[in-house]
Amino acid sequence: MILKRFGKEPSGERLKRINNAENTQNGKFQNIEPTAVQPEDVSMFKIMKQMLNRPKTVRPSSEIPHKKADLLNINTKKPTVVWFGHSSYLLSFNGYNILVDPVFSGFASPFKFLGKSFPGTDLYQAEDFPKIDLLILTHDHYDHLDYKFLKQLKTKVLKIVTPLGVGEHLEYWNTQPDIITELNWNESEEVHQNLKVTALPSRHFSGRNVKRNTSLWASFALEWEGFKIYIGSDSGYSSQFKEIGEKFKEFDLAFLECGQYGKYWPQIHMFPEETAKAAKDLNAKILFPVHWGKFVLSVHPWNEPIRRLMAETRIQKQEVVSPRIGEAYVLGEQFSQEEWWNFE
Repeated sequence: MILKRFGKEPSGERLKRINNAENTQNGKFQNIEPTAVQPEDVSMFKIMKQMLNRPKTVRPSSEIPHKKADLLNINTKKPTVVWFGHSSYLLSFNGYNILVDPVFSGFASPFKFLGKSFPGTDLYQAEDFPKIDLLILTHDHYDHLDYKFLKQLKTKVLKIVTPLGVGEHLEYWNTQPDIITELNWNESEEVHQNLKVTALPSRHFSGRNVKRNTSLWASFALEWEGFKIYIGSDSGYSSQFKEIGEKFKEFDLAFLECGQYGKYWPQIHMFPEETAKAAKDLNAKILFPVHWGKFVLSVHPWNEPIRRLMAETRIQKQEVVSPRIGEAYVLGEQFSQEEWWNFE
């Protein structure tokens, strides 16, 4: 099973499509802006040393505060979000369910003893989920693409949209090819009546083993019954946010990463202040911060991302919501924000 989790590199017709794409070079996808996973003057040894000397505050001292919405009986007359920690969340509207990057196996790595989730964050199992009309997978990293959970959820998923190349993993894991749609940046798909999905650039990388960038990473725009929603992927800050904002005019809601940043990898993850700036660039009415609150993938205190982000959004006058894990948030309804993260 461990070997199966690593997935499979693109081949056949999929590989031909990748090789013919404008954003690949020698079979590997390229960021629009020059992007380094780590600066040239930073060695892997230096990064590992920093990781091994992380403070105790990278993990919470007690269970994460949470609620547990009944996913099978959510009233979805308005777009409703349930966040599960990190970058996993369910979007429901008029009985249609979209699940993004579900990771529920209790760890964010190929091995159970690495990247364990925080207590209080794994509230749901596959049987707790309704039918998933659309599963969106932003890229193939372990904290976004969970082999074990996808196997458990398989019978409930009706359609999958993912960046080009990721479908190879899914087919290797016995997902039916006819439910998978792979998009390159700026390609769109009408996946349902009044629901258009467009894949958009992000500034990151991919890979589940030693090879990198053989599959694509992407953010997505949903144009859904009059609403516009931005599904942010992992991304360093980029001029692309401004270009996307200009293209789509504005977003009613934008999910953007705000955690797992570090000074040794500044181009592939945003610092919280950059997250606030990206939301302004996107013309987002409401920012919903993700990619924090469940796993230790960096060296900062577990709740530093949300504290820094909240401080910056007050300066930038950017509206932001951050519900507890498992708490339903309804777009357009009054939300009373509590600082539930204020403990060590």
